[in-house]
Amino acid sequence: MRDMRSSITIQPTTTLREPAELVARGLAPVEDLPALEKVASRYAIAVTPEVAALIDPDDPLDPIARQYIPSADELVAQANEKPDPIGDDARSPVAGIVHRYPDRVLFKLVHVCAVYCRFCFRREMVGPGKATTLSEGAYNNALAYIRAHSEIWEVILTGGDPLMLSPRRLSEVMADLAQIDHVKVVRIHSRVPVAEPQRISVKMIAALKIEGVATWVSLHANHVRELTPNARAACAALIDAGIPMVSQTVLLRGVNDDPETLEALMRGFVECRIKPYYLHHGDLAPGTSHLRTTLARGQDIMRALRGRVSGLCQPDFVVDIPGGHGKVPAGPNYLSVEKSFSADREQSAETRYRIVDYCGDVHLYPPAP
Repeated sequence: MRDMRSSITIQPTTTLREPAELVARGLAPVEDLPALEKVASRYAIAVTPEVAALIDPDDPLDPIARQYIPSADELVAQANEKPDPIGDDARSPVAGIVHRYPDRVLFKLVHVCAVYCRFCFRREMVGPGKATTLSEGAYNNALAYIRAHSEIWEVILTGGDPLMLSPRRLSEVMADLAQIDHVKVVRIHSRVPVAEPQRISVKMIAALKIEGVATWVSLHANHVRELTPNARAACAALIDAGIPMVSQTVLLRGVNDDPETLEALMRGFVECRIKPYYLHHGDLAPGTSHLRTTLARGQDIMRALRGRVSGLCQPDFVVDIPGGHGKVPAGPNYLSVEKSFSADREQSAETRYRIVDYCGDVHLYPPAP
Protein backbone atom coordinates (compact mmCIF):
# COMPACT_ATOMS: atom_id res chain seq x y z
CA MET A 1 0.00 0.00 0.00
CA ARG A 2 1.33 3.41 -0.98
CA ASP A 3 2.54 5.60 1.92
CA MET A 4 0.97 9.02 1.42
CA ARG A 5 3.42 10.70 3.80
CA SER A 6 6.09 10.58 1.10
CA SER A 7 3.89 11.94 -1.70
CA ILE A 8 1.84 14.77 -0.19
CA THR A 9 3.06 18.23 0.75
CA ILE A 10 0.97 19.68 3.59
CA GLN A 11 0.39 23.42 3.43
CA PRO A 12 1.53 25.07 6.70
CA THR A 13 -1.69 27.07 7.15
CA THR A 14 -5.20 26.50 8.43
CA THR A 15 -8.65 26.26 6.88
CA LEU A 16 -10.28 29.66 6.30
CA ARG A 17 -13.78 29.83 7.80
CA GLU A 18 -14.60 33.52 8.24
CA PRO A 19 -15.17 36.27 5.64
CA ALA A 20 -12.59 38.45 7.41
CA GLU A 21 -9.99 35.71 6.89
CA LEU A 22 -10.81 35.58 3.19
CA VAL A 23 -10.38 39.35 2.94
CA ALA A 24 -7.10 39.25 4.86
CA ARG A 25 -5.76 36.61 2.46
CA GLY A 26 -6.80 38.68 -0.55
CA LEU A 27 -9.37 36.11 -1.63
CA ALA A 28 -12.34 38.50 -1.31
CA PRO A 29 -12.52 42.30 -1.67
CA VAL A 30 -12.80 44.28 1.55
CA GLU A 31 -15.83 46.20 0.26
CA ASP A 32 -17.75 42.91 0.05
CA LEU A 33 -17.19 42.07 3.71
CA PRO A 34 -20.62 43.21 5.04
CA ALA A 35 -22.46 41.15 2.42
CA LEU A 36 -20.22 38.15 2.98
CA GLU A 37 -20.90 38.30 6.70
CA LYS A 38 -24.61 37.99 5.87
CA VAL A 39 -23.91 35.00 3.64
CA ALA A 40 -21.79 33.39 6.38
CA SER A 41 -24.61 33.77 8.89
CA ARG A 42 -26.68 31.39 6.76
CA TYR A 43 -24.27 29.20 4.79
CA ALA A 44 -21.04 27.57 5.97
CA ILE A 45 -17.63 28.65 4.69
CA ALA A 46 -14.49 26.50 4.63
CA VAL A 47 -11.53 26.87 2.28
CA THR A 48 -8.69 24.45 2.97
CA PRO A 49 -5.05 25.44 2.41
CA GLU A 50 -4.90 23.09 -0.58
CA VAL A 51 -7.81 24.90 -2.25
CA ALA A 52 -6.75 28.41 -1.19
CA ALA A 53 -3.39 27.84 -2.88
CA LEU A 54 -5.16 27.27 -6.21
CA ILE A 55 -6.99 30.60 -6.23
CA ASP A 56 -5.56 33.51 -8.21
CA PRO A 57 -6.48 36.59 -6.12
CA ASP A 58 -5.75 38.85 -9.11
CA ASP A 59 -8.35 37.13 -11.29
CA PRO A 60 -11.91 38.29 -10.49
CA LEU A 61 -13.22 35.41 -12.63
CA ASP A 62 -11.06 32.69 -11.10
CA PRO A 63 -12.95 29.37 -11.54
CA ILE A 64 -11.68 27.94 -8.26
CA ALA A 65 -12.76 31.02 -6.30
CA ARG A 66 -16.25 30.86 -7.84
CA GLN A 67 -16.71 27.40 -6.34
CA TYR A 68 -15.56 28.17 -2.78
CA ILE A 69 -15.48 31.91 -2.05
CA PRO A 70 -18.89 33.26 -0.97
CA SER A 71 -20.65 35.90 -3.03
CA ALA A 72 -23.37 38.44 -2.31
CA ASP A 73 -25.31 36.74 -5.12
CA GLU A 74 -26.06 33.95 -2.63
CA LEU A 75 -28.40 36.31 -0.79
CA VAL A 76 -30.74 36.36 -3.81
CA ALA A 77 -33.05 33.35 -3.94
CA GLN A 78 -35.29 32.58 -6.90
CA ALA A 79 -38.92 31.53 -6.49
CA ASN A 80 -38.22 28.04 -7.84
CA GLU A 81 -35.28 27.41 -5.48
CA LYS A 82 -35.97 25.17 -2.49
CA PRO A 83 -34.04 24.19 0.68
CA ASP A 84 -34.35 20.52 -0.36
CA PRO A 85 -34.21 20.86 -4.15
CA ILE A 86 -33.89 17.16 -5.03
CA GLY A 87 -36.45 15.95 -2.48
CA ASP A 88 -34.26 13.94 -0.11
CA ASP A 89 -36.76 14.39 2.72
CA ALA A 90 -39.61 12.95 0.67
CA ARG A 91 -37.62 9.73 0.19
CA SER A 92 -36.23 9.41 3.72
CA PRO A 93 -37.94 6.56 5.62
CA VAL A 94 -35.65 7.00 8.66
CA ALA A 95 -33.11 9.63 9.66
CA GLY A 96 -29.91 9.37 7.62
CA ILE A 97 -31.36 7.22 4.83
CA VAL A 98 -32.64 8.30 1.41
CA HIS A 99 -34.23 5.41 -0.50
CA ARG A 100 -35.02 6.82 -3.93
CA TYR A 101 -34.18 3.81 -6.11
CA PRO A 102 -35.00 0.17 -5.30
CA ASP A 103 -31.48 -1.29 -5.19
CA ARG A 104 -29.55 1.47 -3.40
CA VAL A 105 -29.75 3.99 -0.59
CA LEU A 106 -27.92 7.12 0.44
CA PHE A 107 -26.54 6.86 3.97
CA LYS A 108 -25.88 10.40 5.27
CA LEU A 109 -23.37 9.79 8.04
CA VAL A 110 -22.05 13.30 8.62
CA HIS A 111 -23.06 16.90 8.01
CA VAL A 112 -19.61 18.47 7.76
CA CYS A 113 -17.22 18.86 4.83
CA ALA A 114 -13.58 19.77 4.31
CA VAL A 115 -14.77 22.63 2.08
CA TYR A 116 -18.21 24.12 1.48
CA CYS A 117 -19.20 24.55 -2.14
CA ARG A 118 -21.19 27.67 -2.97
CA PHE A 119 -23.58 25.65 -5.18
CA CYS A 120 -24.24 22.81 -2.72
CA PHE A 121 -27.77 21.38 -2.93
CA ARG A 122 -27.57 20.44 0.77
CA ARG A 123 -26.28 23.85 1.85
CA GLU A 124 -29.19 24.33 4.25
CA MET A 125 -28.27 21.11 6.09
CA VAL A 126 -24.47 21.08 6.42
CA GLY A 127 -21.88 23.06 8.33
CA PRO A 128 -21.41 24.54 11.80
CA GLY A 129 -24.55 24.75 13.89
CA LYS A 130 -25.99 21.62 12.28
CA ALA A 131 -25.80 18.12 13.76
CA THR A 132 -22.25 16.92 13.06
CA THR A 133 -22.98 13.19 12.76
CA LEU A 134 -25.90 10.84 13.18
CA SER A 135 -26.68 10.02 16.78
CA GLU A 136 -26.01 6.45 17.88
CA GLY A 137 -29.73 5.76 17.88
CA ALA A 138 -30.26 7.19 14.41
CA TYR A 139 -27.25 5.28 13.09
CA ASN A 140 -28.58 2.00 14.46
CA ASN A 141 -32.04 2.70 13.04
CA ALA A 142 -30.49 3.37 9.63
CA LEU A 143 -28.59 0.08 9.75
CA ALA A 144 -31.77 -1.72 10.80
CA TYR A 145 -33.58 -0.26 7.78
CA ILE A 146 -30.83 -1.48 5.43
CA ARG A 147 -30.90 -4.94 7.02
CA ALA A 148 -34.68 -5.14 6.65
CA HIS A 149 -34.64 -4.34 2.92
CA SER A 150 -33.00 -7.17 1.02
CA GLU A 151 -33.35 -5.30 -2.28
CA ILE A 152 -30.60 -2.87 -1.20
CA TRP A 153 -27.48 -3.95 -3.11
CA GLU A 154 -25.49 -0.70 -2.82
CA VAL A 155 -25.05 1.76 0.03
CA ILE A 156 -23.79 5.23 -0.90
CA LEU A 157 -22.05 7.02 1.96
CA THR A 158 -22.58 10.75 1.70
CA GLY A 159 -23.41 13.71 3.90
CA GLY A 160 -21.54 16.01 4.30
CA ASP A 161 -18.35 14.22 3.37
CA PRO A 162 -17.91 10.75 4.88
CA LEU A 163 -14.12 10.94 4.55
CA MET A 164 -14.19 13.59 7.29
CA LEU A 165 -14.75 10.70 9.70
CA SER A 166 -11.74 9.17 11.40
CA PRO A 167 -10.29 5.93 9.99
CA ARG A 168 -11.41 4.18 13.18
CA ARG A 169 -15.03 5.28 12.74
CA LEU A 170 -15.04 4.54 9.01
CA SER A 171 -13.70 1.08 9.73
CA GLU A 172 -16.61 0.48 12.11
CA VAL A 173 -19.15 1.68 9.52
CA MET A 174 -17.65 -0.49 6.78
CA ALA A 175 -17.64 -3.51 9.09
CA ASP A 176 -21.30 -2.95 9.98
CA LEU A 177 -22.28 -2.76 6.30
CA ALA A 178 -20.16 -5.77 5.33
CA GLN A 179 -22.11 -7.89 7.82
CA ILE A 180 -25.34 -7.31 5.86
CA ASP A 181 -25.45 -10.16 3.34
CA HIS A 182 -27.36 -8.37 0.59
CA VAL A 183 -25.12 -5.27 0.61
CA LYS A 184 -22.43 -5.91 -1.99
CA VAL A 185 -21.18 -2.41 -2.88
CA VAL A 186 -20.32 0.61 -0.76
CA ARG A 187 -19.79 3.83 -2.69
CA ILE A 188 -18.29 6.89 -1.00
CA HIS A 189 -18.95 10.40 -2.32
CA SER A 190 -16.14 12.77 -1.41
CA ARG A 191 -14.24 15.94 -2.19
CA VAL A 192 -11.51 15.11 0.34
CA PRO A 193 -8.95 13.78 -2.19
CA VAL A 194 -8.85 17.21 -3.84
CA ALA A 195 -9.69 19.47 -0.88
CA GLU A 196 -7.68 17.83 1.90
CA PRO A 197 -5.65 15.04 0.26
CA GLN A 198 -3.46 14.41 3.30
CA ARG A 199 -6.47 12.73 4.92
CA ILE A 200 -6.08 9.85 2.45
CA SER A 201 -3.62 8.04 4.70
CA VAL A 202 -2.60 4.41 4.94
CA LYS A 203 -5.01 4.05 7.87
CA MET A 204 -7.86 5.66 5.93
CA ILE A 205 -7.36 3.38 2.95
CA ALA A 206 -7.18 0.31 5.19
CA ALA A 207 -10.47 1.37 6.80
CA LEU A 208 -12.20 1.50 3.42
CA LYS A 209 -11.13 -1.96 2.30
CA ILE A 210 -13.05 -4.76 3.93
CA GLU A 211 -13.89 -8.30 2.91
CA GLY A 212 -17.45 -8.83 1.80
CA VAL A 213 -18.16 -5.58 -0.05
CA ALA A 214 -16.65 -3.80 -3.04
CA THR A 215 -15.63 -0.25 -2.12
CA TRP A 216 -15.83 2.52 -4.71
CA VAL A 217 -14.98 6.21 -4.30
CA SER A 218 -16.75 8.89 -6.32
CA LEU A 219 -14.59 12.01 -6.52
CA HIS A 220 -16.24 15.42 -6.84
CA ALA A 221 -14.13 17.88 -8.84
CA ASN A 222 -15.21 20.60 -11.26
CA HIS A 223 -12.01 22.01 -12.75
CA VAL A 224 -8.78 20.40 -13.89
CA ARG A 225 -6.76 22.71 -11.61
CA GLU A 226 -8.25 20.82 -8.67
CA LEU A 227 -6.33 17.74 -9.82
CA THR A 228 -3.12 18.91 -8.15
CA PRO A 229 -0.09 16.65 -7.67
CA ASN A 230 -1.27 16.04 -4.11
CA ALA A 231 -4.79 15.18 -5.27
CA ARG A 232 -3.45 12.87 -7.96
CA ALA A 233 -1.25 11.13 -5.38
CA ALA A 234 -4.22 10.64 -3.05
CA CYS A 235 -6.32 9.15 -5.86
CA ALA A 236 -3.44 6.94 -6.99
CA ALA A 237 -3.08 5.60 -3.44
CA LEU A 238 -6.77 4.62 -3.38
CA ILE A 239 -6.69 3.04 -6.82
CA ASP A 240 -3.39 1.23 -6.25
CA ALA A 241 -4.95 -0.26 -3.11
CA GLY A 242 -7.73 -1.75 -5.23
CA ILE A 243 -10.42 0.90 -4.69
CA PRO A 244 -11.83 1.95 -8.10
CA MET A 245 -12.89 5.55 -8.62
CA VAL A 246 -15.47 7.41 -10.67
CA SER A 247 -16.08 11.14 -10.91
CA GLN A 248 -18.96 13.51 -10.46
CA THR A 249 -18.92 17.09 -11.67
CA VAL A 250 -21.43 19.93 -11.53
CA LEU A 251 -21.80 22.10 -14.62
CA LEU A 252 -21.20 25.62 -13.32
CA ARG A 253 -21.40 28.98 -15.05
CA GLY A 254 -18.01 30.65 -15.11
CA VAL A 255 -16.24 27.51 -13.87
CA ASN A 256 -16.49 24.79 -16.50
CA ASP A 257 -19.31 25.73 -18.88
CA ASP A 258 -17.34 25.37 -22.10
CA PRO A 259 -16.14 22.29 -24.03
CA GLU A 260 -12.44 23.08 -23.66
CA THR A 261 -12.55 23.26 -19.85
CA LEU A 262 -14.60 20.09 -19.49
CA GLU A 263 -12.38 18.31 -22.01
CA ALA A 264 -9.33 19.09 -19.87
CA LEU A 265 -11.11 17.93 -16.71
CA MET A 266 -12.45 14.68 -18.14
CA ARG A 267 -9.10 13.82 -19.68
CA GLY A 268 -7.49 14.65 -16.34
CA PHE A 269 -9.80 12.17 -14.62
CA VAL A 270 -8.98 9.40 -17.08
CA GLU A 271 -5.25 10.10 -16.82
CA CYS A 272 -5.71 9.56 -13.05
CA ARG A 273 -7.54 6.26 -13.78
CA ILE A 274 -10.85 7.79 -12.67
CA LYS A 275 -13.82 7.03 -14.93
CA PRO A 276 -15.99 10.11 -15.61
CA TYR A 277 -19.46 9.24 -14.33
CA TYR A 278 -21.88 12.15 -13.87
CA LEU A 279 -22.00 15.72 -15.12
CA HIS A 280 -24.81 17.25 -13.06
CA HIS A 281 -26.98 20.14 -14.12
CA GLY A 282 -27.01 22.56 -11.19
CA ASP A 283 -29.77 21.90 -8.67
CA LEU A 284 -32.33 24.53 -7.63
CA ALA A 285 -30.71 25.29 -4.27
CA PRO A 286 -31.34 28.74 -2.72
CA GLY A 287 -28.95 31.47 -3.83
CA THR A 288 -27.26 29.48 -6.59
CA SER A 289 -28.84 30.86 -9.76
CA HIS A 290 -25.69 32.86 -10.61
CA LEU A 291 -23.83 29.55 -10.97
CA ARG A 292 -26.42 27.58 -12.94
CA THR A 293 -26.34 27.21 -16.69
CA THR A 294 -29.30 26.35 -18.89
CA LEU A 295 -30.04 22.74 -19.77
CA ALA A 296 -29.58 23.70 -23.42
CA ARG A 297 -26.05 24.91 -22.68
CA GLY A 298 -25.22 21.58 -21.06
CA GLN A 299 -26.55 19.71 -24.07
CA ASP A 300 -24.49 21.87 -26.43
CA ILE A 301 -21.34 21.17 -24.43
CA MET A 302 -22.00 17.43 -24.37
CA ARG A 303 -22.59 17.48 -28.11
CA ALA A 304 -19.22 19.20 -28.57
CA LEU A 305 -17.46 16.72 -26.28
CA ARG A 306 -18.85 13.75 -28.20
CA GLY A 307 -16.74 14.59 -31.22
CA ARG A 308 -13.58 15.76 -29.52
CA VAL A 309 -12.71 13.34 -26.71
CA SER A 310 -12.44 9.59 -26.20
CA GLY A 311 -15.45 7.61 -25.06
CA LEU A 312 -13.56 6.96 -21.83
CA CYS A 313 -13.86 10.69 -21.12
CA GLN A 314 -17.64 10.96 -21.62
CA PRO A 315 -19.74 11.56 -18.49
CA ASP A 316 -23.51 11.21 -18.39
CA PHE A 317 -25.17 14.64 -18.32
CA VAL A 318 -28.02 14.33 -15.81
CA VAL A 319 -30.62 16.46 -14.10
CA ASP A 320 -32.28 15.71 -10.76
CA ILE A 321 -36.05 16.12 -10.97
CA PRO A 322 -37.20 18.41 -8.14
CA GLY A 323 -39.34 16.76 -5.50
CA GLY A 324 -37.45 13.51 -5.08
CA HIS A 325 -38.21 11.84 -8.41
CA GLY A 326 -34.61 10.95 -9.24
CA LYS A 327 -32.12 11.86 -11.92
CA VAL A 328 -32.54 11.35 -15.65
CA PRO A 329 -30.17 11.69 -18.62
CA ALA A 330 -30.48 15.21 -20.02
CA GLY A 331 -29.20 14.50 -23.50
CA PRO A 332 -28.51 15.52 -26.10
CA ASN A 333 -30.54 13.00 -28.09
CA TYR A 334 -29.02 11.96 -31.40
CA LEU A 335 -31.99 9.93 -32.64
CA SER A 336 -35.48 10.90 -33.76
CA VAL A 337 -38.24 9.03 -35.56
CA GLU A 338 -38.40 9.57 -39.31
CA LYS A 339 -41.77 8.42 -40.70
CA SER A 340 -41.78 6.75 -44.11
CA PHE A 341 -44.33 7.66 -46.78
CA SER A 342 -45.44 5.88 -49.95
CA ALA A 343 -45.46 7.50 -53.37
CA ASP A 344 -49.04 8.72 -52.83
CA ARG A 345 -48.01 10.25 -49.46
CA GLU A 346 -49.67 7.58 -47.34
CA GLN A 347 -47.75 7.00 -44.12
CA SER A 348 -45.98 3.66 -44.13
CA ALA A 349 -45.98 1.27 -41.20
CA GLU A 350 -42.21 1.21 -41.45
CA THR A 351 -40.35 3.62 -39.21
CA ARG A 352 -36.81 4.79 -39.76
CA TYR A 353 -34.61 6.73 -37.38
CA ARG A 354 -32.95 10.02 -38.13
CA ILE A 355 -29.45 9.99 -36.60
CA VAL A 356 -27.18 13.03 -36.25
CA ASP A 357 -23.46 12.27 -36.01
CA TYR A 358 -20.91 14.29 -34.05
CA CYS A 359 -20.17 16.44 -37.10
CA GLY A 360 -23.84 17.42 -37.40
CA ASP A 361 -24.50 15.31 -40.49
CA VAL A 362 -27.85 13.50 -40.73
CA HIS A 363 -28.19 9.79 -41.53
CA LEU A 364 -31.26 7.57 -41.87
CA TYR A 365 -31.18 4.21 -40.13
CA PRO A 366 -33.29 1.52 -41.83
CA PRO A 367 -36.39 0.06 -40.18
CA ALA A 368 -36.29 -3.29 -38.46
CA PRO A 369 -36.81 -6.29 -40.76
